[in-house]
Amino acid sequence: MRRWLLAALLTLVALPAAAQTDRPIRVIMPLAAGSAVDVVVRIVAERMGETLGQRLAIENMTGASGMIGMRTGARAAPDGLTLLAVNDAVLTMLPNMNAQAGYDPLRDFAPIGQIVRIRWALVAHPSFAATTVAGLMEAARARPGQIDYASGGAGSPQHVAMEMFLQAAGLRMNHISYRGATPALTAVTAGQVPVGFFGLPTPNAFVRDGQLRLLGTAGPARIDTFPDAPTIAETLPGFTFHTWGAFLAPAGTPAPVVARINTALREAVNHPPVRTRLEQLGYEVVGNTPDAFAASLAADHATMGTLIRSAGITAE
Repeated sequence: MRRWLLAALLTLVALPAAAQTDRPIRVIMPLAAGSAVDVVVRIVAERMGETLGQRLAIENMTGASGMIGMRTGARAAPDGLTLLAVNDAVLTMLPNMNAQAGYDPLRDFAPIGQIVRIRWALVAHPSFAATTVAGLMEAARARPGQIDYASGGAGSPQHVAMEMFLQAAGLRMNHISYRGATPALTAVTAGQVPVGFFGLPTPNAFVRDGQLRLLGTAGPARIDTFPDAPTIAETLPGFTFHTWGAFLAPAGTPAPVVARINTALREAVNHPPVRTRLEQLGYEVVGNTPDAFAASLAADHATMGTLIRSAGITAE
């Protein structure tokens, strides 16, 4: 630990001239405010800013399921003053569905590090007749293609998660697309759409307040945040789904700058108050290195491409 802290300190001190500025670091987030990644990034960014001595200014840039923000970030100057805060959908899902995404997830960005893995939950409005995963499956089987579900857009992780569930269960439902996870969740909470898949902690408060019913979580085991909630796999054996949140920089960002930001990220997620807060919200802390993230990204991109093609999921 002492060696790591010393190396971190030296990395933070030995900065290229481009990084030595009082200007805030612009963080493009191609996701809606209040989404699972938005929540985690705002928690982590505050601590990172303290470590770096530069404020991280987060800019939500939604549209086209995140492609607008990704294109903007890919074209930004590689000077360490622009970063991207992303989920895996914009890197591993959308580019595998849309040849016209306008960016290459493996060539146009410099991986900095994954922040957390995000656990997912299938939720329903309390007025919906189904109170369990089995009940939802029974209802969808009785009314194929007639039950609506909400997502944050075509090709979004909410869309992919539900389509993977439907494929695994041999069911059909009707996709209602919104501009981001937060508007989609609002629609389910308001009863405009009966069900949806969302990354924790986005629906947590609504579940606790009784405005949403948690049908099941999508991990291999029950989670401490909702210990009484069954997993979907208890009804549909083998089904799991998770995503992650991460930081990127434009390709060509100098390696010392990437290392400096990664050091601040890893310090932030392991800072006891930050780590405790993340775990209380249901996140699984990661905080890996740029090389580890790059390897994971390449593997996830290939795996998700195979799953999307085999399940016939499209970005409409």
